[in-house]
Parts: sequence; structure tokens; C-alpha cells
Amino acid sequence: MLSALSISDIVLIDRLDLDLRTGLCVLTGETGAGKSILLDALGLALGRRGGAGLVRKGADKGTVVATFDPPDNHPAWEILRDQDLDSDDGLILRRQVGADGRGRAFVNDQAISTALLRRLGETLVEVHGQHDERGLLNPGGHRALLDVYGSLEGQVSGCAKAHARMRQTSQALADAQAALHTAQEEEDYLRHVCGELDELDPKPGDEEELDRTRTLLRQGEKISEALRDAQGALHGGGEGNAGGNGVEQRLRIAQRALQRVAESAGGALDGAIDGLERAAVEAMEGIEAVADAARSLDLDPARLETVEERLFALREAARKHRVSVDGLAALRDDFAQRLDTIDNGGQRLAALETEAAAAKTAYLEAAERLSKGRAKAAKKLDRAMANELPPLALDKAIFETVISRRDTDGWSAEGWDSVAFYIATNPGSVPGPLNKVASGGELSRVMLALKVALAQNREPASLIFDEVDSGVGGAVADKVGERLARLADDTQVIVVTHSPQVAARAAHHWRIVKRQTGGNARTTVEDLDTEVRREEIARMLAGATITDEARAAADSLLQAAGS
Repeated sequence: MLSALSISDIVLIDRLDLDLRTGLCVLTGETGAGKSILLDALGLALGRRGGAGLVRKGADKGTVVATFDPPDNHPAWEILRDQDLDSDDGLILRRQVGADGRGRAFVNDQAISTALLRRLGETLVEVHGQHDERGLLNPGGHRALLDVYGSLEGQVSGCAKAHARMRQTSQALADAQAALHTAQEEEDYLRHVCGELDELDPKPGDEEELDRTRTLLRQGEKISEALRDAQGALHGGGEGNAGGNGVEQRLRIAQRALQRVAESAGGALDGAIDGLERAAVEAMEGIEAVADAARSLDLDPARLETVEERLFALREAARKHRVSVDGLAALRDDFAQRLDTIDNGGQRLAALETEAAAAKTAYLEAAERLSKGRAKAAKKLDRAMANELPPLALDKAIFETVISRRDTDGWSAEGWDSVAFYIATNPGSVPGPLNKVASGGELSRVMLALKVALAQNREPASLIFDEVDSGVGGAVADKVGERLARLADDTQVIVVTHSPQVAARAAHHWRIVKRQTGGNARTTVEDLDTEVRREEIARMLAGATITDEARAAADSLLQAAGS
């Protein structure tokens, strides 16, 4: 609920602090006292349009602060969480408008956009007046209102899931059909390229390996000559001369010469003998390594031509298809997959078509169930409105919930129904949209009747009615007050009224007063106690001169209302 409203330097209000309560809260006052200013100021805090014209003359800026105490499950908290905004200190909306027309918006002293402020405000307060074009008058919200009224949230959720599945399978089928069509148009080209790449058989790393081999083969003669020289030097003679005086043989001869006198040397030669042993072993390993290299290296000059032909063929294919040489293998796999789509496309399409058809059938069934639920809820709402309208001097009015089925293009997660509230206020006239048919005074009472009818399952928001009793009096005004009081049993209802019958039903009563101070007009709000409230209701009954009869009538209204 709206627990407090603070206004500074807005039009005729220099400073006003209003503590509000639950139940039916009534604001009264003489015409021109500033009731509309109060509502405009609240609208500013709720994100509605502002401007320099709202700033009090001579002030630099105007400020409105609205403090709310919404329940834990209120959608405003979810909005704050989604925006990563702090909510530890409750919910305080603040709006500033400068004399230059520029404004700023805050929630819990954190700067936000006006659009976000408006989103929050729409969840917290519903304002209903003669010229209100939002809320119940907006046909775009009628379907959601009917769903809440009919407790159809579960069916709406099921329909939304079925719609998402239908869209998903339909898109998958369309993508597969497009891919198959494209592949079929390129089939000859794909088969030709796949044949070339299969023959070439590219593998990642081919280019690097072939380039290294080509370099080796180009230096083949030099490498072979170096190996021959190395073998000759190691064997002490010609290549393969096992009987020559090779390195390993000479090391062994030297080792044996020292071993013959080692005992006589008393260990002085042991280090030299061990060193010669290690050198002989490593020399033998080196000799074998050179021999292995000579045997394993294929340095046949004829092989160079084969290597270069494959390397050039791979590079030419890469240039042709605008990929790297290492990318040729992936390209072949992609083309093979596209050919597989052609070869097995019919079977895949059939499976996707079956899946898409099943998803569409599920959506049609869910949308049909939801539509039937709406039809049932619409009849119930129409009956409720038929009971609510006559006591509000709308006994000739006919309220009708119109449900129509949209074309296929209009099917959505919420089903295929369009829902609109229609009314005919005169006998013989054809029902039409609420905001097109009803007059200002009628419209306010229709809004009240709708609010009462929809009250059971409505979202928790404070309700504000601006002169809902316009154009009625006596018993009808009393019925308006009775219904407002009934609404206030479950939520906060704030009413701006000229009707003493409505004012008498209030749980809390404030009077808006405009006073001249030092040549300046200023608007203030007074919280009325029992005696002052009696005088205010008497004024509303009698006018400028309050008579004893008017006071007695005020007492009668208060007693009848149980105040």
C-alpha cells in the first residue's frame, strides 16, 4: 500500500507530508482546492509525464516522494531484483522536476530511468478517472484480467510451453528444408569437390610434413656426403671398413694398455681406465647412430618430385576453396555432411514433420482448453457485472466480454483469443469498447463495478478513484460508497470525491484546503478527526452555509455507514 506521500514545491503545494493508511481513504475539498494537484503529484512519483509547469513559482525544483509497503510476493520486488537494485530499506519512489523541465527518478535513493519508475508505479497503484486511458480501459490488458479472474494461470502456462515447442519444431523443420533445398541445388558441385578431396585425402599437418621432407630431399646429396665422411672418420679408413683402426678400437687398445699396469700403479690409473670405458661406449653409440641415419634416410632424388607434386596439389586446392591447407580436411567433412543431408534428407524431414505436427496438435489442444476456460470465465464476469451495474444507476447498461479468435499469424503463447470488454449504456444501442461508448461519469462507475467484480483475484495494488461518483447522488452515491468500502476490505482504496455519501463510508478522511497567505495561494491537507469530519460532510451536504439540519444529516450518514 501507499503509506506516505511527501510533496515539495509542486504547483500550489510548498510542503505537504501525508501519512496514509489501509482501508477506504477519502479526500474531499471545495472545487479548486487542489485535489487534482495532489493526484498529479502522485502521478509524477509513479513515472507519469511531468514538466516545468508542475514546479511551484519561484522554486528551483519540485519533488515528490511516495513510500510503499508492498507484500513479499508483490511483483515490484521482482522488478528490483531483475535490475540489481537494493530493496533492503523498503520501497521509496522519488521524482524531481527542475524549473527547466529536466527531471530525475530514484528508487530507494538509486537513480533509475523514468520508464523503470513507470513500470514500478504500474504495479503499485491503479488510478481510475474519467479520462484514464490505462488499466481497465486498455483492451490490451483485458485478456490477462480475464485469465486472472477465471484462475486460468495454469492453462496459460501450459499453452505458453506448447507454443514454444511448436515454434521450436517448426523452425527446425524450416531450417532442415532450407538446408536440403540449398544442398540439392549444389549437389553436382558437392560431389565433384568431394571426389577431388577424397582422391587428395588431405590430413591436418600435411603441409608442414611435406615441406620438411622437401627441404631434406633438396639437400640429399650434401647429407649423403656428410654421412660418408663421418663413417670414414669413425672407422679410420673407408666406409664400412670394420678392420680399420677406428675410434672405438683405438679407445679399447688404450684402455687395455692401462689395465695391464693398473695394479702396479696402485689405483692411480683407475679414473683414466673408467673414462676410456665411457668414451668407448659413447663412441660405439655414435657410430651406430650414424649408420642408422645412413640406412633410414630415403634421400632418393626421384622421391623429391612426388613430394613436391603432392605439396603443390594441396596448396592449389586450398587456394581454390579459400581455406588453409590444414582446413581442407574439415572442408571435405563439411561437404560430405551436406551430401549426407541430401542422401538421407527425406528420412530426416519426415521425422521433423512428424515432430512439428505433434507439437502443433499439442498447441491447438492447449489453446482450445484455454479458450473454453475464457468463455466460461467471460460468462461469469458478465453475470457479475449485471449484478453490479444497476445499483450504480446503470440498470439499462449491458456489459459483454467479447472473445474472438485471431488468425493464425496472431497465435501466441497466450493462445489465439482476443478479449475486449464492451458495454452499451443506452437501451437498443450496440455494445462497444468501454472507452468509446461510456460517458465520463458512466465510465467511472463502470470501472468501479469492474473493480468490484474482479477484486477476488486481482494483483495487490492501491486503487485510486478520481470522482467516481460524478453525476450521481442520493442512493446511487451511497451504493458507490458501499462498493468502495467493500473493495477496501482487501486493499487500500483512495478516493477523491464530492459525495457526502461516499465520504461517510471512509475509514480515514482528509480535507484539501487552499489558503491565501501573503498574496500567495497554497494547498494543504488536513487529517480530520470525528468532529471536524462531521462538519466537512455537513458542508458537502449544505454548501457554503452549514446548518443544523446539514449536521444532523451528516450524523445520519455517518451512523448508517457505521463510522
